Amino acid sequence: MRYSRVHVGAIGYELAPVVVSTAELEGRIAPMYEAMGMKPGQLELLTGISERRWWEPGYPLSEGAAAAGRKALEAADVRPDEVDVLIYAGVCRENFEPATACAVADRLGVGPDAAVYDVSNACLGVLNGVVDVANRIELGQARAGLVVSAETAREINEQTIDRMVRTKSRELFAESVATLTGGSGAVGVLVTGPELSRGKRRRLVGGVTKAAPQHHALCRWGLESVLPAAVGAVDRVLAPATALVRRGIDLGAGATALLRQGLDLGLRHVRVPFMETHAGEVLKHGVDLGGRTWQAFLAKFDWRPDYLDKVICHQVGSQHRDTVLKALGIPPEKDYSTFPFLGNIGTVSLPLTAALAEERDFLRPGDRVGWLGIGSGLNCLMLGIEW
Repeated sequence: MRYSRVHVGAIGYELAPVVVSTAELEGRIAPMYEAMGMKPGQLELLTGISERRWWEPGYPLSEGAAAAGRKALEAADVRPDEVDVLIYAGVCRENFEPATACAVADRLGVGPDAAVYDVSNACLGVLNGVVDVANRIELGQARAGLVVSAETAREINEQTIDRMVRTKSRELFAESVATLTGGSGAVGVLVTGPELSRGKRRRLVGGVTKAAPQHHALCRWGLESVLPAAVGAVDRVLAPATALVRRGIDLGAGATALLRQGLDLGLRHVRVPFMETHAGEVLKHGVDLGGRTWQAFLAKFDWRPDYLDKVICHQVGSQHRDTVLKALGIPPEKDYSTFPFLGNIGTVSLPLTAALAEERDFLRPGDRVGWLGIGSGLNCLMLGIEW
C-alpha cells in the first residue's frame, strides 16, 4: 500500500464517563482471590493498568461513535454531506443487522450518496477502515471518509466477574485477565483527499499487512450456549437422588430425564457472551507476526528503524508493550501509551491514543509516525504517517 493523495484530516474521540479502578475490580473478585490464596494487586501487577472507563448501562454505541465522528468533522471543518464513505469498525455492535454505521450516519446527517457499512477485524477494524477509505481516495472514488467506532467493556466484564466469583477457578482467572483490561470509548478518524485536506497535515504514506490465521482460536469473544452448563448443574443437584435410585429407592427414574428435556426445550436457543484469551500464546505468536510485519514495513518504504520518530501501538498492557518494543528494536521513549488509565479499548485504542499524543505535544508536525496495529486472528497492520 502506497498513497500520494491521502491525509488523516482529524481524529475525534469520546471518553466513557465511568472510571473503574483495578482495585475496585479486585474487590469484586475477592472471593476468588481468597479461594486461590492470592493477595490484591495481582491484576495491576500483571497488566500495568490502574483504571479504565465504562459507559453508563444501556448507552447506545452509535451515539458514542457519532459524538466522536462529529468532533473529527468539526476539527477539520468538513460537513457531513461532504463525507463520501462512513464506516463503523467496532468489535461491539448494536445489532447483527443493520450495520451500526447506518445509525451513525443518521445521527450525523451523512448524505444519501455516501457508502455506509461496517468493517470487522478484531482490534484492527479502524485501521482497516482507514485503508478502505484511503484506497477509494487514491482511486478518485471519494473525497473524504469517516471511520468511527465505539467499544463497550462493561457487559462482558460484569458477566466474567460473576463467573469468576462463582467458579473460583485458576484456569478461568488466567483466561479472564485480558477481559478485565477492557475499557470503553469511541473514536472518529476522518480520512481526506487533497480537495478537503485543508491543513495538508498527517499524510498517509502507506502500509503493510500480514496474517497468521492458524492462530485464530487463541483469543475469542462471542456467544455460547448456556445449555451444557445448565444440564451439568442439574446433574450435580440431582446426584444424591441418583445414588438413592441405584440403591433401589424408586424416586421416579424419569424425573432426571424430564428435567433434562425441560432444560433443553427452554434453553436450547439461549446464548450468553463469553471471552477467553490464551495470553501467553497470543503474545508469543503476536510478537513473531509483528516482527515479520515490521521488517516488511521498513523494506516497503526503504526506511531504517531509526527513521521513525514516534510510534503508536495497540494498547494491551505493560508486558505486551515492553515485549513488542524490544522485539522491534524501538526505544521506549518513542512510544506513547494510554493503557495505564484507559485500558484496552479494542479498535478505539490506537487512534484515540494518537489523538491524545497530539494534544499533549508528543506527536508534532513533521514527525514520522508508525501506527502499529495487531488483532486477534492473528492479523497485523502497520501504517506510516508524516505528521
